[in-house]
Amino acid sequence: MLNGCAKKIRGLIQTGRQIGAVNTILYVSDRALATVSGGRARLYKYYFVAQPVSTAARLPGGRGKKLLAREVASGDEATRHFPRPSSVIAQRYGQGARCIAAFKDETFVGYHWHLHGCYREDEVRAAYLPEPSGAAVWDFDVHVEPGFRLGVAFLRLWDEANAKLAQQGVRWSCSRISAYNAESMKSHTRLAATKMGCSIFLKAGSWQIVFSTIRPYVHLSFRAQSTPVFHFDTTLLAAPARPLQEQQSWRNHAAS
Repeated sequence: MLNGCAKKIRGLIQTGRQIGAVNTILYVSDRALATVSGGRARLYKYYFVAQPVSTAARLPGGRGKKLLAREVASGDEATRHFPRPSSVIAQRYGQGARCIAAFKDETFVGYHWHLHGCYREDEVRAAYLPEPSGAAVWDFDVHVEPGFRLGVAFLRLWDEANAKLAQQGVRWSCSRISAYNAESMKSHTRLAATKMGCSIFLKAGSWQIVFSTIRPYVHLSFRAQSTPVFHFDTTLLAAPARPLQEQQSWRNHAAS
C-alpha cells in the first residue's frame, strides 16, 4: 500500500513538472469530481491556439510517403476504425467537418479533423468560430494510434491538411488543447502555435459555468440550448503575438 502511494505521489510530481502546478491541481480536482460523481461532474481547462497554414512540408526529403493520407468522407468504411463513438463521428460530419486520415497499407494510423465555420464542441457546451471566414478554420481531435506515435504520422497528417487548406486560401488553423495533455502542448509548440487564450469549464449534470480570458469571460448555463460562443479573430495575429511556450517549471506555469 505504501509503495502504491509513493508511486502515485511520484506520478503527480512528474505531471506537475510537465504541465505546471496550477494545471496539476485542476487535473487532480477533475479526477476526484469524476470519481465521486460517476462522471457527471468534470473540470476542464483548455488553451486556445492558432497554427499558421503553410505549403512548406514539415517532413523533409519525402519522409512519411509510405503513409497514405487521404480525405475520408461520411459513410467510408474507414470510419469503422475511428476511436470515437459512431454518434460522435456522425455529429461531426453533420456539422460539415472534414477528416483527413492516414493509413499504412490497410491499417488505420490516425486522423485530423477540421471545419470551416462554427464548431460545436463535443466534450463541453461551447461553440468556436474562427474568423475571418475563408481565411481560418477550426481543427480538432488530431489523433495518432499508440503504435505509430513515435514515428512521423503526426507531421504527415499536418502536411496533408496544410496542403489542402493552403490551396483554399486558409491562413490559420485554430484549435483547443487540454491543459492536462503535456504531449499535445509540445506538439503544438513544434507547429509554431500562437496562444489566443484559455478557459475553464466546470460541469455538473446539465449545469455548466465557464471562466475565460476571452469573450464571453463568464458564462453560466443550466440547459443544453445555452451555449457560449467564442470568436477567434486571426487578423490580430498578423503582427507578432505571444507564442505558446512549453512550461518548464511549476513556478513559471503558476504565474501564467
